Amino acid sequence: MTVPPEQSDPRATLRAGLPERYLTPDDIAEMFDVPLETVYQWRRKHTGPPGFRIGKYVRYDPADVRTYVTQRKSADQTTA
Repeated sequence: MTVPPEQSDPRATLRAGLPERYLTPDDIAEMFDVPLETVYQWRRKHTGPPGFRIGKYVRYDPADVRTYVTQRKSADQTTA
């Protein structure tokens, strides 16, 4: 029985699920047109898009940021 190439290499599965590039806090600040310090405050207060650490660096998955924006838009529409 032959295993398909995409299943024989676990790295292929991992690569398929990763974005081309993770976003930096600077990217988030520019995207939302807010000061960089605001992005860091969101992270401390757990109110902004979810980020994660890679060593000493904070990064954001574009899919998580997209989900965060969608949730915020839905929440604002239901309270308005």
